[in-house]
Amino acid sequence: MPYVGDSAFAHKGGVHASAVLKNSKLYEHIDPEFVGNRRKVLVSDLAGKSNIIYKAKEFGFEIDEKDPKIAELIRHIKELENYGYHFEAAEASLELLIRKYLGKLPKYFDLDAYRVLIARRYTDKTPISEATVRIKMKDQYEHTASLGYGPVNALDKALKKALVCKYPSLADVELIDYKVRIINESGGTSAKIRVLVESTDHKSKWGTVGVSDNVIEASWQAIVDSFIYKLVKDDIKPQV
Repeated sequence: MPYVGDSAFAHKGGVHASAVLKNSKLYEHIDPEFVGNRRKVLVSDLAGKSNIIYKAKEFGFEIDEKDPKIAELIRHIKELENYGYHFEAAEASLELLIRKYLGKLPKYFDLDAYRVLIARRYTDKTPISEATVRIKMKDQYEHTASLGYGPVNALDKALKKALVCKYPSLADVELIDYKVRIINESGGTSAKIRVLVESTDHKSKWGTVGVSDNVIEASWQAIVDSFIYKLVKDDIKPQV
């Protein structure tokens, strides 16, 4: 694994990434394609200009290294990483962030409100979770509600129900992994929460991230990014 594994050709630090892009032999023992692998340049709080340029190119964008937006984007990414975001495990959220800074992220809908209720009566064997979502597309509001196996499942179903009328391809999106991490352990039950979501449309998989003091809000951020990424990936035109 250290020689041919998934992380054997991963490059994280800014100076490291810059050197590899100039001459891959400086940090790579062999060509990764010789062992069926590929080079991975990661973006984190250690990222530099080279990391961003490489990832943007990987996402299909050519960026001038002198563009002042790059420095601004790097600062913002470092702030988000310090706050608790983890873009190494959520490249879909990273792509959306880069698109936003380049002015290439369509606006598909506006959130008006969401609400999540969890109730358990003494006659119930398990709690009941219900989510209500109200979003705006063009001049119309979609107001939907769904029951779920838990609050996140209910929220996911309610948002999807609100959007599929305009964006039918979202019906194919499924959440296949959901991870919650406490960022500041000393905070106890009031600690900041990172939520990592992995989604699929049965053709590909992608990861998104959300961070908040509230686990439902962090989940909402990750789910919204997941749906928006699917629309961007399919080159769907916005209905707002």
